[in-house]
Amino acid sequence: MRQIKIVGIISKPNLAEAAPIVSGLLTWLIERGIEYRYDRHTAVYAGGGPFFSREDLPHGTDLIIVLGGDGTLLSGARVVAGLDIPLFAVNLGRLGFLTAIRVEDLYPELERALRGEHEIGVRRMVDCELVRNGESIASYSALNDVVITKSQLARMIDLDTCVDDHFVAAYRADGLIVSTPTGSTAYSLSAGGPVVFPSVSALCITPICPHMLTNRPVIVPDTSIIQIFIQGDEGPYLTIDGQVGEPLSKGDTVICRSSPKTIQLIRPPKILFFDVLREKLKWGER
Repeated sequence: MRQIKIVGIISKPNLAEAAPIVSGLLTWLIERGIEYRYDRHTAVYAGGGPFFSREDLPHGTDLIIVLGGDGTLLSGARVVAGLDIPLFAVNLGRLGFLTAIRVEDLYPELERALRGEHEIGVRRMVDCELVRNGESIASYSALNDVVITKSQLARMIDLDTCVDDHFVAAYRADGLIVSTPTGSTAYSLSAGGPVVFPSVSALCITPICPHMLTNRPVIVPDTSIIQIFIQGDEGPYLTIDGQVGEPLSKGDTVICRSSPKTIQLIRPPKILFFDVLREKLKWGER
């Protein structure tokens, strides 16, 4: 583990409790001779100063601190994907499956990271390509999921789906989710998908409110190429991690495959995946 000399900070906007946390964090870093840079939202909490765009923030840093919820982490993950920069995610949100470090543990866990004693979970992303009229017109990477949903009131959409050129199903549903194991506890879980252990090499295809009740979630190897063909005229919408995307047209093809990009997520010691599930999903204790 390289020495941490420069830290980047990404924050969720419009959080009243974030200002004193940011102020204390900057003081803590200065006392230890660690340089820092931050995004626009963190600059507001810090009382001003020069800031970086999220896209430019990671370059030259040794660690990225995320202050917020899972949504803030997803945004940060897309800009550090494939870079050798760990994410230190502090939960200032509500549920926080990925932002597992609590505010009260911020400084003890940072001390552990400075000593190189932290544990890192490697999470693989999923790549998405949009093909229209035989031409690739857009590409995205997602940590959680690629989602195709209806954009009109009370109208289902028609989606023909293939895996490695083998026809799977003609889904007539409110939408379709292709999730990573990391994203299995997000939208896919709400739509009835399975919980997938983070280190499993797989992708999950989960229909959203399918017309045929026998359409169930399907788990495929992460070596698979998933093709989704837009059949109807309803004008569905493509969403990446619930944050970015664009409208789709009839005849479009959305291609999903496991990405070569990964993120490094620092996690608290002795807190395992099933510990998080029990806490966040309120599963029964023994």
